[in-house]
Amino acid sequence: MLQIEAIHTYYGDSHILRGVDAVQASATSLGLLGRNGMGKTTLIRTLMGYVRPASGQVLLDGRNVTGWAPEKMARLGLGYVPEGRGIFPNLSVRENLLMSARAGIDGRRDWTFERVMHTFPRLTERLQHGGQQLSGGEQQMLSIGRALMTNPRLLILDEATEGLAPLIVAEIWRTIGAIRATGIATLIVDRDWRRVLAHTDQAIVMEKGQIALAAPSATLTAAPQRLEQVLGV
Repeated sequence: MLQIEAIHTYYGDSHILRGVDAVQASATSLGLLGRNGMGKTTLIRTLMGYVRPASGQVLLDGRNVTGWAPEKMARLGLGYVPEGRGIFPNLSVRENLLMSARAGIDGRRDWTFERVMHTFPRLTERLQHGGQQLSGGEQQMLSIGRALMTNPRLLILDEATEGLAPLIVAEIWRTIGAIRATGIATLIVDRDWRRVLAHTDQAIVMEKGQIALAAPSATLTAAPQRLEQVLGV
């Protein structure tokens, strides 16, 4: 489904991504690991079209979509839960969800407002609250729910559990597992590598803007020494 080929990305004179290659099949889950500042978010932002690469290609179903605008990438079925959540603070919970509601690229509407409410019952008590009135955990639920309302084929989660209380973190991971079980492909960035490996099929580790390690998640779980060395944990 998704193929990233020899991507080089700069921020000004800073060479951030250095020849990154990655592949993700439909309905699979890919973990993206690495210490802070290794290029994970830059890779996602390049994939989504927020940053244009200096060279290389992003292919979706074999189609070159390199540098396409984020709204075009969203129409192709990519749902994005950004680091920092990115909800609209001046809109209510209901408005945040309904403004993004649409059928997927295949016309399916599996993820409806009612299904999101069932998945995140906590939000049913906050429907009229503005985005800025929610707790951090509620904002994260809203951000994930909003992405699901687009009925994506690939859901990208960038640090979805960062800064949240342990009980909320556990709830978010349960939700990620449920989403994966529906057949939606997921690309997951998170600092908790053990949980990432438990919820993915494959994992890649970035170091200084390059892929330092790539393997099935089960392989890394069974022999984590190399992973721990790259991550510095």
